[in-house]
Amino acid sequence: MRRTLYGPDHEAFRESAREFVNRNLLPVADKLIEQRFIDREIWLEAGRNGFLGLEVPEAYGGSEAGDYRFNAVLAEELSRASAAVSSSFGIHADVVAPYLVQLTTEEQKQRWLPRFCTGELLTAIGMTEPSGGSDLASLKTTAVKDGDDWIINGSKTFITNGYNADLVIVAARTSPEKKSKGITLFAVETGMEGFERGRKLDKVGQHESDTAELFFENVRVPSTNIIGEIDRGFIHMMEMLPQERVGAAVSNIAHAAPILEETIQYAKDRKAFGQPIGSLQWNKFLLADLVTRVEVTQAYVDNCVAAHADGELTAVDAAKAKWWTAQVQNEVLDHCVQLHGGYGFMTEYRAARAWMDARVTKIWAGSNEIMKELIGRDLGL
Repeated sequence: MRRTLYGPDHEAFRESAREFVNRNLLPVADKLIEQRFIDREIWLEAGRNGFLGLEVPEAYGGSEAGDYRFNAVLAEELSRASAAVSSSFGIHADVVAPYLVQLTTEEQKQRWLPRFCTGELLTAIGMTEPSGGSDLASLKTTAVKDGDDWIINGSKTFITNGYNADLVIVAARTSPEKKSKGITLFAVETGMEGFERGRKLDKVGQHESDTAELFFENVRVPSTNIIGEIDRGFIHMMEMLPQERVGAAVSNIAHAAPILEETIQYAKDRKAFGQPIGSLQWNKFLLADLVTRVEVTQAYVDNCVAAHADGELTAVDAAKAKWWTAQVQNEVLDHCVQLHGGYGFMTEYRAARAWMDARVTKIWAGSNEIMKELIGRDLGL
């Protein structure tokens, strides 16, 4: 069905984003997988094209699009390249950006945002801890006041962009007795003594993104690097999570759809028992099912994007979009691999790589089980 979410300006922007992907990402796809990070020059080129500052005011070097649908278009085009590329750019330009725009002081904006928009300042966000997972309220990283500074100790893990980030927004406990109401966000920058990276984590999929462990040993952070209000970090994170989750939903379905298209073509071309495998009734019915699932899911995600662009998306509806798209994405890609037969298990086929890349989407940004818990609570259960 014809999508009604986007207008002419969005589609013109899509052409620019697609050209960026075709020129700068697809030709080096294998290299990015092998080295396990995205070259800084690619980030700088994204900055030159205005892709990193969609939410940043023009006064600080951004384009101040003022319309979340542009974020969604960019995520869709990046996802057609790979889930990892979309994730890496999404963390910087879609997840971290609202923190640096909405919660920072004028001095902080001047200090960080211009370089954020150009790609000179690569960012990440440090929420998840080795023992915490989706339970953000139980984080153990601490920040203790020392004069005008704060001393941070602890660790984070599974941090996308963590290995090469120049600035990481770190959630730390500043008032332990207040539990979830005693968490503060800090900007920890490369070069601060005691801030160390672990190895680039050896993931099942999404190899293009540098995912790392972060360690903080008596890291001295000035008060001028506090993001938002002291002891309101958990609230700040909860306020920002709906955008992260709807962004994940956009990427999930945009990642699965082109692989399904490729699989349908494969089912037309590949012959077995004297006929295309797609003409076998089971496969024909399966592909009909998968296409319908993708299109129905896309319609719900489009509604969520429109609601978010209007400032009306609820945390519960974002949770629905996040878990459902992750589920559909993984189901679709699992069948795509099966339809490719033995070739579906070969990493030179996009179906195999996409299948590996997708598994984490049911875990990150709050596991699917946590999403269902949020929805269940909203039902009064």
